[in-house]
Amino acid sequence: MSDRCVIGVDVGTSSTKGCLVTFDGVVLATEVRHHSAHRGQVGHVEMNAEDWWVEYCSVVQRLVAVAMSRHLTIASVGVSGMGPCVALANDSGAPTRPAILYGIDTRASEQIARLHAKLGIDEIVSRGGSVLTSQAAGPKIAWVKDNEPEIYARSSRFFMPASWLTWNLTGEYVLDHQSASQCWPLYDIESRQWHRPWAELIAPGIELPRLAWANDVAGFVSQSASFATGIPTGTPVVVGSIDAWMEAISVGAHRVGDLLLMYGSTMFLVATTSNPTRHPTLWSTSGALPDTWSLAGGMATSGATTDWIRSLWGGQSAPEFGALMDEATNSGAGANGLLMLPYFAGERTPILDPEARGVIAGLTLTHTRGDIYRAALEATAFGVKHNLEQLALAGVIPDRIVVAGGGTQGGLWTQIVSDIVDIEQVVPSVTFGASFGAALVAAQAVDGDVSVDTWNPPVAAVTPNETLREFYDERYRRYRELYTQTADIVHYLAGEQRSQMPARP
Repeated sequence: MSDRCVIGVDVGTSSTKGCLVTFDGVVLATEVRHHSAHRGQVGHVEMNAEDWWVEYCSVVQRLVAVAMSRHLTIASVGVSGMGPCVALANDSGAPTRPAILYGIDTRASEQIARLHAKLGIDEIVSRGGSVLTSQAAGPKIAWVKDNEPEIYARSSRFFMPASWLTWNLTGEYVLDHQSASQCWPLYDIESRQWHRPWAELIAPGIELPRLAWANDVAGFVSQSASFATGIPTGTPVVVGSIDAWMEAISVGAHRVGDLLLMYGSTMFLVATTSNPTRHPTLWSTSGALPDTWSLAGGMATSGATTDWIRSLWGGQSAPEFGALMDEATNSGAGANGLLMLPYFAGERTPILDPEARGVIAGLTLTHTRGDIYRAALEATAFGVKHNLEQLALAGVIPDRIVVAGGGTQGGLWTQIVSDIVDIEQVVPSVTFGASFGAALVAAQAVDGDVSVDTWNPPVAAVTPNETLREFYDERYRRYRELYTQTADIVHYLAGEQRSQMPARP
């Protein structure tokens, strides 16, 4: 076993995860700190950036202790995080307000409409790659400027979780190209540079960070960061990226023709392409690594919905996920006549509807929690199918689909997706997630011989059950109809929910 190791940490929607990995790809230790987002108002989803650093230090201290006990040298560290988020801060990097999260926060609809009208949708798509949606970071900065002018006046920088960790570790103000490309419309996807005229219009007074690639060294651990974390002073820190793209790297799904299917709090799809590819309801972005681009999609909930369903039964004494999976397996294909729309936090791609809401159709007094849980798993799979159809319309048909994330455990969810979408999914040996990808790029930054093919080879493939194809094709048709036929009602209810929002403290 190698005497060198690396640490990778990812700040996600529901937890901060870290791993200690040798240069041979052996995971020696993992650490997790659970957290939750604050949803004080309908459509608002926030976290405190300070908590990201506190959790990072807690996780890394434990991992460093393991490395020291084994007399290993920490050669480098990598970071990752959910995104695109907007954590505004002052000149010294101190946050001026809670961070606004990615596309699950839908507050900036007014700013999106205004920017579409002012800049032109065609020009925005031509320069930035995509229309503005709840996923775009630019309108969220504009929202703060419009609604919290005193806070905005004190703000001069913005961070995402990965760049916030890098700042605290090294003092370097740097953002990777992939994350920057989701700051629509502040980034030019063709030139791969900030588009200064639009940045000055939308985010005046905000200093834009230096751009780098996910596998670049951002800087080196400072003395103060060493004291807080235990990582030796001078250790290289690698830039990293948004979690879905780091997950793609972690499982080797970052080559042209690959598609990552990430089973997390949200479901994410990242197809890697050799050039910018545009589609009206998907996200065209830079890739995490040079010479690649992405066409991506993301649902607003997946694991977040199943976790919510679990919480309905017993709070802290809620059943284990394994028990619910067993009950969902016993429910069988079609969930005993239930059909769900998984839009419990609005929906991102491909319907781009922040006013969408969850619907469960067909409920009777005989239905069980296993049926409801099964319906949620199937609803997510229908959403995956919808996104893949749109990718195909853009001319992007993956050569290989690789899975990652906590939702791959147990095998039921991945099997349902294969059955509904009629695809094969490659399962790698390690599905720990973006923190493993952060560790991988950290190792590669200091050792060119490190390869994902050695670290994380595939171990299985999930193939569709052909006997279910006709049944699920008909159920998918009904799924699509259910949204169109209930949209007016749920939009009305969404408006009613907004009118009852509590005032921000």
